[in-house]
Amino acid sequence: MKRITILGATGSIGTQTLDVVRRNSEDFEVVALTASENVQKMAELIQEFRPSYAVMRDHKKAEELRGAVPFSDCEILCGMDGFIRVSTLPRVEMVVAAMVGMIGLRPVMEAIRAGKDIALANKETLVTAGHIIMPMSKEYNVRILPIDSEHSAIFQCLNGEKKGQIETIYLTASGGPFRHCTREELKNVTVEQALAHPNWFMGPKITVDSATMINKGLEMIEAKWLFDVELDRIHVLVQPQSIIHSMVGFRDGAVMAQMGTPDMRLPIQYTLYYPDRNVLDGERLDFERIAELHFEKPRTETLRGIPLAVEACQAGGTMLTVMNAANEYAVAKFLHKDIGFLQIYDMIEFAMDHHQITSDPDLDTILAVEQETYEKLERDFHA
Repeated sequence: MKRITILGATGSIGTQTLDVVRRNSEDFEVVALTASENVQKMAELIQEFRPSYAVMRDHKKAEELRGAVPFSDCEILCGMDGFIRVSTLPRVEMVVAAMVGMIGLRPVMEAIRAGKDIALANKETLVTAGHIIMPMSKEYNVRILPIDSEHSAIFQCLNGEKKGQIETIYLTASGGPFRHCTREELKNVTVEQALAHPNWFMGPKITVDSATMINKGLEMIEAKWLFDVELDRIHVLVQPQSIIHSMVGFRDGAVMAQMGTPDMRLPIQYTLYYPDRNVLDGERLDFERIAELHFEKPRTETLRGIPLAVEACQAGGTMLTVMNAANEYAVAKFLHKDIGFLQIYDMIEFAMDHHQITSDPDLDTILAVEQETYEKLERDFHA
């Protein structure tokens, strides 16, 4: 039985991870769950999975949760100290890092120091601190196992292969709901339209990131760190059917692809059971019905997420934190209907243009630059 902590238990990835656990309860013990604000959902999860610990983001929400489960033996904690404690518990073997945002960075680092394998869904961990995380994982002999469907696909394609054999990584994208829209059409995009992803069910932030294509730029940076491959060997292809989740081209001309239905439980379960596979009920690909696979080149002149992320990665240092923080800030503003869709790109560009890079930043510098970016945008950016 594998004992796990789930950081971000009430979000999209956390919920689907618990669905996998629910279907395989004899194989997993949920030792700890964390959430930001959803007290009602956490109370339900405590009743069902009976974790030893639960963590809320602040003291007030922790008190509300204690009141919601008065007869539970679950120890309820709060704040960053709580997140770190449940990420480093001696009983825990794997930490599922599914928190959204930079708040997940410190708990992941402490989990690595404690020797825990990381099932990684938090993009910010590698985008802003890949230069810290990957050497740490080697130092502490910890496996970083990607949950994201594209990185899981690449990981599976590389299983048993040598890194030196890689010629090209093909990172596939659905293209989101606006892949054929003109710039004029994008000016009038609503929040509701941006959240209507054609293939995947995800949380609101990553769904908007998919619509802007910034998610694919972030995934390029993650792939660079996960697979130790230069950025110019990572190519994005739009595969609108979301059947091929990514591919690897090898130096002998062979190309290996991982295919499947757009169901996040597949990469989640693969990560939880790795190196084994287990039965997963659900839809199977019907190749006769599919008949054809379609590919497109991403339209980076209108959906500018990829070039902005590439520019940040090439600049390096704290520019990656600025790009990521500006995107988080801008997406939150868009979801609150304070800015338009295209202004997400404008905010990211503004923040990057006004930043002086610090090379090889440590964690404190990364977190300070994140806060400075939020403050600068709040103070100086005018829509």
